[in-house]
Amino acid sequence: MKKTLLKGFMVAVLPLLIISCKNSSTTEQENAGEAEGFASPRKVIDNPSPVHLSPEESLKTFRLPKGYHLEVVASEPMIKEPVAIAWDGNAKMYVAQMETYMQDVNATGEQDSISRIMLLEDTNGDGKMDKSSVFINKLRLPRMILCVGKELLVNETNTYTINAYKDTNGDGIADQKRVVYKSDAVDTKNLEHQRSGLDWNIDNWIYVTVDPVRFRYKNGMLQADSLVSGSNGQWGLTHDNYGRLFFSRGGAENAGSGFQINPAYGQLEFADAYDDSTFGAVWPIIKTPDVQGGAKRLRPDSTLNHFTAGNGQSIFRGDRLPKSLQGDYLIDEPVGRIIRRAKVHDKDGKITLTNAYNGEEFISSSDMNFRPTNTYTGPDGCLYIVDMNRGIIQEGEWTKEGSYLRPQIQRLGLDKNKGYGRIYRLVYDGMQPGPKPHMLDEPTSQLVTYLEHPNGWWRDNAQKEIVLRGDQSVVPLLKQIALGEQGPLKEKPSALGQIHALWTLDGLGATDKSVLLKAMDDEDAQVRKAAIWISEPYLRNGDEEVINKLEKMEGDDSYDVRTQLLLSLNYAKGDKAKTIVKNVLAKNPEVEMFAAVERTLEKNEAVKTFGKRLGSLEVADRKRVMDGANIFRSLCASCHGTDGKGLPTKIAPSLVDSGRLAFMGSKDTIINIVLHGLTGPLNGQKYPVDMPPMESNNDEWVASVLSYVRYNLGVPEKYAGMIPPQYQSQILVRPEEVKTVRAATAGRNKPWTMEELKKGGK
Repeated sequence: MKKTLLKGFMVAVLPLLIISCKNSSTTEQENAGEAEGFASPRKVIDNPSPVHLSPEESLKTFRLPKGYHLEVVASEPMIKEPVAIAWDGNAKMYVAQMETYMQDVNATGEQDSISRIMLLEDTNGDGKMDKSSVFINKLRLPRMILCVGKELLVNETNTYTINAYKDTNGDGIADQKRVVYKSDAVDTKNLEHQRSGLDWNIDNWIYVTVDPVRFRYKNGMLQADSLVSGSNGQWGLTHDNYGRLFFSRGGAENAGSGFQINPAYGQLEFADAYDDSTFGAVWPIIKTPDVQGGAKRLRPDSTLNHFTAGNGQSIFRGDRLPKSLQGDYLIDEPVGRIIRRAKVHDKDGKITLTNAYNGEEFISSSDMNFRPTNTYTGPDGCLYIVDMNRGIIQEGEWTKEGSYLRPQIQRLGLDKNKGYGRIYRLVYDGMQPGPKPHMLDEPTSQLVTYLEHPNGWWRDNAQKEIVLRGDQSVVPLLKQIALGEQGPLKEKPSALGQIHALWTLDGLGATDKSVLLKAMDDEDAQVRKAAIWISEPYLRNGDEEVINKLEKMEGDDSYDVRTQLLLSLNYAKGDKAKTIVKNVLAKNPEVEMFAAVERTLEKNEAVKTFGKRLGSLEVADRKRVMDGANIFRSLCASCHGTDGKGLPTKIAPSLVDSGRLAFMGSKDTIINIVLHGLTGPLNGQKYPVDMPPMESNNDEWVASVLSYVRYNLGVPEKYAGMIPPQYQSQILVRPEEVKTVRAATAGRNKPWTMEELKKGGK
């Protein structure tokens, strides 16, 4: 694999100052030897104080490996309740704030549209934000932001619509708003279960979590593309240097998912992608009384024992921290007040995660109000951490009367700690943060040079800006870089530079088949993989020249290349493509990844024909089941798995052939479970968390998800085609049935037990 070192550039006009700056930053990173381990053994603080701390006091509470330190970039009153940040091409920072989130245990006023997005600037280059303005006011819990050129894309809670905001007069306040993606639908899910992301990946698709969709930004608008088998994840989304996406499912206590293949090809998970007993275990430095799962979620020393709210992940791709951190997976656990650092392993094309430390966390705090929600690689090559810095972190669905959390929050006074917020920067001894970019003011030819920058933030944003501009004048230079050819400066581009050049050509609509064919012969496996991936439009059209080239790659020595071969050839027409796939599988019967990819692709194709099974239903019934399928995949699958058979973490039971959900079982029972939740053992099996109540959703929502579950999961596959049409509709749950049960149990404020439900749910 080629090193991602900057070696000069191919444009004769490239300022020597930039070359010298980039080379020195790379050398600085290589020469910084990361100190091993921690300065002292981990010690648990028995009685942490819930009292709110100043930023200066909070800094003293952090435990980090030797050599690392945190700096405060911004804090209250400049910001409050931050959840996400984004930088534009000139390193201006936009901060999304959920200012109505859990202002008390009852979530009073949570839906009020008074949240803001702040615009912050560092005007003197000291790394601290010293200028701020309210960029956008009167928003409802903004949850996703993305800078595109001089505009900011924003999505708010409860809506699928995405708007673009722009400041046209330079006063730091948005004065122009336009719709870039319109949907009149209302998202009725709990706000913790709605989508996040807007991650512009290297493939020029913009990805989100939860919902089965991705976007392409063209002509100033977002064009949606459906993901047949659904998306993944919950709060947080990131990608690595090569476009591999990393999701997580907080509700399922799953700190990493969806990272084996792109969701466009389907859903592929391995039960041993990480060892749940070691990777799933977390190591806070304070007792953790405020955990929704209660005592079963705690160790004997009262510290959190497992991920419960993994979120805000990132792959570190900067150049101003030790090189050993590059490519590591970082994920927050705000309940445990920690940030995990994981090593990402690629063995025979299969990705696995391991904790970088034994019984330790990369970053931990004894500040009870430290609530990390997102991490990012910054323009300066350092790591940034968004901290809501508040007492309550769980949403109101889990703090109701009768819940475990409510008395814990009130006993400690955590409900009074609100309206604060921090953004931290992680730095390292002897390493200086990098310079500030000015991409929005530079010519496109200059942006091309940044495709080789040692900081992944620069590479990503240069590619994005070039694609947004649509400037075809740089196409010849991009082709030269993509082919790895020496330019005027007599330096060969890096593999990362080649990959970004290939994808930038793709984004400009300037992909050249001859360039792709040559790239498929490149010495670097990731360049070859990217070329195959980008060739998919040719495969869809049955291009014989491309397919013949791929035939010669059957025996490529890279597992990643052969995996991409299987994935991309799924789109190809003709018998030759099928033969290539068969040959790869036949020659590698022992490779787990290849067999799993084949099964996933087959399942993805089957999902495309899902509508055939519903053909005999009335239009309204068919729509209800399909709506329920979307709800299930975006919410219920987080705990029960996409196929309803549960997850490797065993967070919740299998629903397949379940007596509680069987198509001939009691509708009242399952309606009661969804409305009010379920606790206690099931068939003698204990589970780490209870089924939460979903009564805040309307009757149609409950009827839809239960209709899908009974029809698609409750009916054994062998009987699926045997049910007469006149009986099929009887399987489904009607909104009026939900309404009746809801009225009969209106006074209930605690989850059911199976014993109660067996007695009729009275």
